[in-house]
Amino acid sequence: MQQNSCSIKGIIKELLQHKKTLILGNIIALLSTLLIVMIPLFIPILVDELLLNKPHGYITWIEVNLWQSDIKGYVFATLIVILLLRLFSVLLGIWQAKIFVTISKEMTYKMRQALLRHLRHVSLKEYEMMRVGAVTSKLVTDVETIDGFISTTISKLIIASFTLIFSAVVLLWIHWQLALFILITNPLVVFFTAKLSRNIGKLKKEENRAVGVFQDALTETLELFHQIRAANKEAYFFKKSEMKAKELKEHATAYGYRSDAAIKFSYLVFLGGYEIFRAVSILAVAYSDLSVGLMLAIFSYLWVMVAPTQDIINFQYVLATANAACERINSLFSLGQERVIEEKANPFEGCKTLGIEVRNLSFSYQKEKPVLKNINMQIPAGSKVALVGASGSGKTTLANILVGFYPFEEGEIIYGDIPHTGLKLSTIRENIHLILQHPKLFNDTMRFNLTLGKSYSDEEIKKALHIAQLDTVLAGLENGLETLVGKDGIKLSGGQRQRVAIARMILSDPRVVIFDESTSALDVHTEERLFSALHEFLREKTVITIAHRLSTIKSAGYIYVLEDGSVVDSGTPKELLAKDESYFSSMI
Repeated sequence: MQQNSCSIKGIIKELLQHKKTLILGNIIALLSTLLIVMIPLFIPILVDELLLNKPHGYITWIEVNLWQSDIKGYVFATLIVILLLRLFSVLLGIWQAKIFVTISKEMTYKMRQALLRHLRHVSLKEYEMMRVGAVTSKLVTDVETIDGFISTTISKLIIASFTLIFSAVVLLWIHWQLALFILITNPLVVFFTAKLSRNIGKLKKEENRAVGVFQDALTETLELFHQIRAANKEAYFFKKSEMKAKELKEHATAYGYRSDAAIKFSYLVFLGGYEIFRAVSILAVAYSDLSVGLMLAIFSYLWVMVAPTQDIINFQYVLATANAACERINSLFSLGQERVIEEKANPFEGCKTLGIEVRNLSFSYQKEKPVLKNINMQIPAGSKVALVGASGSGKTTLANILVGFYPFEEGEIIYGDIPHTGLKLSTIRENIHLILQHPKLFNDTMRFNLTLGKSYSDEEIKKALHIAQLDTVLAGLENGLETLVGKDGIKLSGGQRQRVAIARMILSDPRVVIFDESTSALDVHTEERLFSALHEFLREKTVITIAHRLSTIKSAGYIYVLEDGSVVDSGTPKELLAKDESYFSSMI
């Protein structure tokens, strides 16, 4: 199995990498099967030789080579031997299952590892179009399907093959004419039984689909409940979930009674086949030299062969399921990756900040609809620059491009004196910190949301909180830094979440800071105190601010005005206000 794809051929190839373990597993399966196949051969001893006095030579051999006893002794000894054979067969089966489970878990771990590493480098453009539930389902459910295919299905196939081969050999040895009849017709009986079960499998698939649709509708309704209630749309969305629940009920009802009927019909077909084999076997006893004991042994082999025959027939269905799982997994592997760069020099090393130059940059999500057109900007090291423009003018898109979130085909960005094509994206993001308007918080402690797993002292954290105007917020938390903030930071207000993101930026101490409407939820006075506290921290850093407040823009040293994806004006705040204050104000 290749690291960047999933296929049945690849799974088998990866499986063969565990050659020694596989050989051991097959030897164990062979021994386990031999022990089971031997058991029906004791029936002629018990029936023919002990009850019907029809010698096969077994009792004579035991009396000459082992011991002599009466019927009770032979029956008891045979019972002990059969029970021991079954015990050893079960123990060997457990051992073989452990071997295949160990292999399958190792293979599926590697598959999940490869998927996670692939997702780690998937471009943000791809992430924005993904459904999280669908991705999770592929990483969990579909990989589990592959796991079951390897650990259970393949091991079952091996044992089933051995069982059928050994059983066929013994049957041919007992009575070859009857054996041929059974070996030809028994698979047909099991085939029709399996076909009935497979039709029920389709009903179960429909029921599972209905369950998934209902779960999606219900999850969306519950996750967006605040918005639904705010829009007074509870009736519409819950009615939609009720309709999905009704659809689920209909599929579940169909599956419930039809599956029961199919099981009964399947059993009827199997019993009908068994009755035919029994009738033919009785005729063989009557018209050939087949003994009653051997006939009963043949009946036992019929039961022994049923499960492995069905396993082999069902293997094609399971194979198709595994193939479908591979296709869904490959849809993740096909997601576009971020560019991989061989970095020769790091312009951020040894400097407190650096400048950024944007040259002839154009970008579009779709080729027909450009979002940014021929953008040119000079942002000197340590400067304070603002980007202004109406909603949809491309400001946030440009900010995302500056930190390497979106790849672009036309133009270039120069960081210091190194073009973007010569820098790793991880290097850019390590040194340029983008603070979003709606920061995402983890359902974890305040400490984790500030540090994101990196080690900082309590003094460093408290200093960052002080600068971010969060002293009183921290004091009000029940467990201080160890307080859980809830899903998306639900325990915090919008402005508090924005300040947590700013405190997180302070701790990371980047060379360049981009504020993308990062204080929009704050009142004017809190915002003023915040930027006053940030002044010393940001003094030597390059700062790019996207904002709609005139007070924020006035504090910038230089302003670029964007309209419909193009830079339409630029200059200092005084220069732009001198041109046309009303026009400039309308742009922010």
